[in-house]
Amino acid sequence: MSVKRFQRSLVRVLTVLVVISILACLGLYLYRMFFGYNRDSSLFEADLAAGVKADENITNIALFGLDVRPEEENCRSDAMMIVTVDNTRGKIKLISLMRDSLVSIDGYGETKLNEAYFYGGPSLAIRTINESFGTDITDYIAVNFNQLVEIINAMEGVEIDVQDYELNELNRVIRDYGLEQGQTFQSVQSAGLQTLDGVQALCYGRIRKGGTGDDWGRVERQSVVLSALFDKVQSLSASRLIGLMQKLMPYVTTSLSPTEIAPLIVGAVRNGMPALEHTRVPLDGEWNYYGSSGEYILYDLDVAADHIHEYIYNDVFPGDTSGSHAANGTDADSGSGTDGAGPMGGIDFDEPPTGPMTTDDSLSSGSAEDPASLAEEGGWYDEETGDYYDSDGDRYYLDESGKRVYY
Repeated sequence: MSVKRFQRSLVRVLTVLVVISILACLGLYLYRMFFGYNRDSSLFEADLAAGVKADENITNIALFGLDVRPEEENCRSDAMMIVTVDNTRGKIKLISLMRDSLVSIDGYGETKLNEAYFYGGPSLAIRTINESFGTDITDYIAVNFNQLVEIINAMEGVEIDVQDYELNELNRVIRDYGLEQGQTFQSVQSAGLQTLDGVQALCYGRIRKGGTGDDWGRVERQSVVLSALFDKVQSLSASRLIGLMQKLMPYVTTSLSPTEIAPLIVGAVRNGMPALEHTRVPLDGEWNYYGSSGEYILYDLDVAADHIHEYIYNDVFPGDTSGSHAANGTDADSGSGTDGAGPMGGIDFDEPPTGPMTTDDSLSSGSAEDPASLAEEGGWYDEETGDYYDSDGDRYYLDESGKRVYY
């Protein structure tokens, strides 16, 4: 081989190596830019008791909202949803699961659904959802509530219509959150449609006391916050969205790999931004309170599983969960719903939806003679003062009818 031919061959080889190096560096940069999140690979080969995937165009993911406290090693999943990415119909469906649902947790017996995350993290929580509702979930996304504050602040707040009857309780929760964090946060000055910052929106999604609808109202408010986030994303330009992704991804923990996330996003937006819908199980009229102090929500899991399956795969919306309990005369159909497909905003309850209450003594357990037995699970009874504390650490007493009255 002549020297010139050798030089030309060497130049070609070096050129190829340089191009490969540049592509590798670019790929690494893009990976870090778009997927710089907390990847959890612990679910690999874990037994999640997942059913067979019924439709390749539909992906179900568990979404956990975690209330992580500094003094606690483990935490409960304070919010649980099944997120369905339906590429066939161009929808993202959110199904809220009531955290106090009475279910059987493998190795721990019958207890609240949110205990599964406490006992065994995301793997046991997913397994419990799959076994209870016959779903095919193999992945999850988790967001710490404190991280949600940073996400909303990165989006410069979200638009929420705060109702008059929510205002006092919202500001109480903001104040208590400030004491917990050792800071002072801005209260909400008045009711009405307004931009809430991260702390305000977080606290709005947490309120459930003071006549604001208990856990049923809180589930609806969580969907309102998610809907507001979704609306904000839809309004952003492509460049702004890319910049936002860089800020938000570090606040997310998920079992999904980059190779799974990319096609999921591409499929979801293939025909434009997907519609967002929300519902919850159990439905009105299909549940009872259960336990010595009504600490559990009891319902037929097979019936709930049928609702979930029909909604996910056949797009049959499982009934209107707004009921007739809109607080203070609020129109139950108000808000930012999607094509009338279900409640997506502005739906709050001044009392929980009605279930088929029963006088059957078999639906209660424990002894009402012992005051401590009336404490909420996760809460406690103070013998010295005669007061109770709930799982959030808030103090209350029981009136003559056994109803909680918060101080």
